[in-house]
Amino acid sequence: MHFVIMGCGRVGATLATQLDRRGHSVAVIDQNPDAFRRLPSGFQGRKVKGVGFDRDALEQAGIDEAYAFAAVSNGDNSNIIAARVVRETFGVEHVVARIYDARRADVYERLGIPTVATVRETAEQMMRRVLPGLTAREAEDPSGAVVLVQPDVCAAWVGMSVASLEQRLQVRVAWISRASAALVPTASTIVQENDRLHVAVPTDRLPAVQRALSRPPVQES
Repeated sequence: MHFVIMGCGRVGATLATQLDRRGHSVAVIDQNPDAFRRLPSGFQGRKVKGVGFDRDALEQAGIDEAYAFAAVSNGDNSNIIAARVVRETFGVEHVVARIYDARRADVYERLGIPTVATVRETAEQMMRRVLPGLTAREAEDPSGAVVLVQPDVCAAWVGMSVASLEQRLQVRVAWISRASAALVPTASTIVQENDRLHVAVPTDRLPAVQRALSRPPVQES
């Protein structure tokens, strides 16, 4: 598959390198030709000097054949403009834009432009590691109705089946990280010590679910 990346900073160069090593076709666009020095000497992709929302630059990068486009420059406005141009003008279905301003990221998500809110997601991950009891948000659907979280779970839930946990809390356990592996649970999967649960939760129920998992389960009569 062919991928076009706007921005050859650390993120863009890393993404391009990983895709190239997996055998994909890659083109990287950047206004600064010195930025391409971040790419390894064996990089097989195209290097296009230009602006990521300029039609000529995009065509040089092969946007007409692109499976996906990632805008990861250091400018929010440029990333959003490029993502919209690529989707609306060239009809590329899979686009994503990196956004530093979390408020604007939420707006663009609701307009159907997938975003990665770098500052917010980094802050949430850091907060979860320094303050026990917080719930790390891993993903959220564009409407804001459902969120995927990794909550802190009280040790008293160990030994309970996934089916029982889901029924009690009205959630869905998407997968479990266990030691260095991961598994998609079945109804009979038992929660073990040190498991990290990745749980899909209706956003309006998140506070209640977080409180419930931070305490021992209520004994059923």
